[in-house]
Amino acid sequence: MKLCLHCGTRRDAALKDCPACGAAEVVVNGFPAYAPDMAEQGGGFRPESFDLLATLEAGNFWFEVRNDIIEWAMRRYASDTRRLLEIGCGTGFVLSRLARTLPGARLLGTEIFAAGLPHAARRVPEVEFAQMDARRIPFVDEFDAIGAFDVIEHIEEDEAVLAEAHRALRPGGALILTVPQHPWLWSAADDFAVHHRRYTARELHHKLRAADFELVRSSSFVSLLLPAMALSRLRQRRMDADYDPADEMRTPAWLNRMMAACLRFELGAMKMGLSWPAGGSRLVVARKPAR
Repeated sequence: MKLCLHCGTRRDAALKDCPACGAAEVVVNGFPAYAPDMAEQGGGFRPESFDLLATLEAGNFWFEVRNDIIEWAMRRYASDTRRLLEIGCGTGFVLSRLARTLPGARLLGTEIFAAGLPHAARRVPEVEFAQMDARRIPFVDEFDAIGAFDVIEHIEEDEAVLAEAHRALRPGGALILTVPQHPWLWSAADDFAVHHRRYTARELHHKLRAADFELVRSSSFVSLLLPAMALSRLRQRRMDADYDPADEMRTPAWLNRMMAACLRFELGAMKMGLSWPAGGSRLVVARKPAR
């Protein structure tokens, strides 16, 4: 069901305009916009970073293996998904993998910044896209799975996002998250990315339970590389004039392959049931209780 953000009326998701109050669907840059006043200045991210991400994600060990981890989690915990929402889809890099993972499903990618949606639509033209504020999701009991991959750390009101995701999921639906982990790893990279936090497992688990989710699986990743990551991050705790956000993504081919192999080893262990206790990132799968 779709929720009118003006009057609160629930209606069939296929209907564009609200039959109760007459509120018409707004379109920004060719995409439905549920928070049009925030389409250019949503906060929590630098819209100019979409151009950089679009050129560097493919082939980078972290983005590629994170996609492997997300695909495995989707197949393992939400393989029967017919309707999926991605919050903060960015340039569509994750959705391009999910479109192959769930070939029969209807996918909706959303982004608060309208600037990101053309990148995503070019990458995955078969997917639906919309501009949306994750703190006000205009759907109720609509999705079998919702994904937010390195998104909620950008949003100060992360607990509101989790509550909205819970309402938008169908009973029994899965929420799959990845987040940056360990506050002591805070560095210039977090400042540049406009993060509000790096999570501890305890904090994230507590917030999910408070939103009435049941925890299904939780594991760190980027665990074997954590010492090298810590050394790199702690050397530059805050941004300065020389900081280049692309430096971490521009790695020599041999090093990129080696780091990808480490992360794929971690994924192999996760597939066998191991949950890594510490790492630069965390994967969590949670479920809305079935009625």
